[in-house]
Amino acid sequence: MKKWIVPIVLLVLVALWAMNVNNSAVSLKESATKSWGDVESSYQRRSDLIGNLVKTVKGAADFEKSTLEAVINARAKATSVNIDPTNITPEQLEQFNQAQSGMSSALSRLLVTVERYPELKANQNFLELQSQLEGTENRINVARDRFNEKVEPYNKMVKTFPNKFITGLLGFDPMAYFKSEKGAEKAPDVEFDFSN
Repeated sequence: MKKWIVPIVLLVLVALWAMNVNNSAVSLKESATKSWGDVESSYQRRSDLIGNLVKTVKGAADFEKSTLEAVINARAKATSVNIDPTNITPEQLEQFNQAQSGMSSALSRLLVTVERYPELKANQNFLELQSQLEGTENRINVARDRFNEKVEPYNKMVKTFPNKFITGLLGFDPMAYFKSEKGAEKAPDVEFDFSN
């Protein structure tokens, strides 16, 4: 009977360790997944605000139709990209980032074009929406940073030895970090073309 005590104790200790690793990985992954939900919520807020902004801008009868169409199309594309928060891959994040980048670019063109419409710039609804969009862009940045902060401990947990043996067996894969779009490290060229 004594010869079985040591193996049984070792087996119980390994099982307890494996349960602890599993529970920690689940907790960290849930935290990162919730954080991704916050990122998506911030992008959804921006999308909702852009819909209201487009309606307000449409009120300016002679506003450039092509600029509005670009914003509407970019918004549709950005909202069509969905990511499974429990299995975020670098490829999914790249696709999501590209769609959101297109939305940001179209929105920037819209706001630059508005400069030519003094009556629109003075519209209180437009000014309020513009202010809310600026705040939302800040929220998006904070949410992405918080997501990366939550992914880091999870990835450390599933990648470090000896945890990676258990997490690998249980199907816990590392999560992708949110990264800036390619070329973001270079300062953009700013041109003001007032001849149009």
